[in-house]
Amino acid sequence: MCQFGSEDSRSSLRILSHDTQMSLEDLLAWAPSGSPEAALAGQVDFDRLPGHVAVIMDGNGRWAAQRHLPRVDGHRAGIDSVRDVVETSARLGIQVLTLYAFSVENWKRPPLEVSVLMGLLKRYLRLELESLVANDIRFRVLGHMDGLPDDVRRELEVGQDKTHSNHGMLFNIALNYGGRAEIVHAARRAIAAGVRPSDLDEERFGELLYTSGQPDPDLLIRTSGEMRVSNFLLWQIAYAEIWVTETLWPDFRARHLLEAILEYQKRDRRYGGITQPAFVGGR
Repeated sequence: MCQFGSEDSRSSLRILSHDTQMSLEDLLAWAPSGSPEAALAGQVDFDRLPGHVAVIMDGNGRWAAQRHLPRVDGHRAGIDSVRDVVETSARLGIQVLTLYAFSVENWKRPPLEVSVLMGLLKRYLRLELESLVANDIRFRVLGHMDGLPDDVRRELEVGQDKTHSNHGMLFNIALNYGGRAEIVHAARRAIAAGVRPSDLDEERFGELLYTSGQPDPDLLIRTSGEMRVSNFLLWQIAYAEIWVTETLWPDFRARHLLEAILEYQKRDRRYGGITQPAFVGGR
């Protein structure tokens, strides 16, 4: 779980909507000359971008422990990481970005930590909503909002309502979310709707998930080096390319996202099939 933004750089935020074609020149103009970001940006193939990037933001606690700080300081330190990933994704032209913010299992954490996390979420929404609206980004929550504190739920509803008509990048926050719970919820919806077993196929079932109408993730990123998916988008990541970095979430920046995308673009996505070899003649 990570935390959410501050107002330090809101005035400098410049994000292009999906109605504007991003070019390499635009991206290089954003990245400082001679920086690692500029070098990586020059290698991006804009015709092969992942449509949907999902991120498991992990390592806040370890980041804090390494510095002998309370765990909540690790959550606060991830503020810039959230902003960097959202801004860079929108600049690149990513269609959907999903950040795993708070799982159904995270309620087991100490009450003070949970309270701080909820406060950080509210603060993020209040400070960043204007930028999301101005830059045509649509905000959406994946998860059980009914289980959240009333004040947090109200902030989320305002954020979703005010960005509902935007047409740029879709920015999902998975909050009070669990992949298994989502699948069970979808099954219950199918039963309640009277869907006959013979009519329930993968396409119909997908329409009952929180991500209905969205493309499945092409790229799943996990920070902190852990090799597990942690009950995140279990149905949707069936064919996602997975990229794991040892970098802890508070240290994750635009260059790491660019590295993940470049690695994604090197992979051969076969969806269970095989790559057809070139025919060289003979029998």
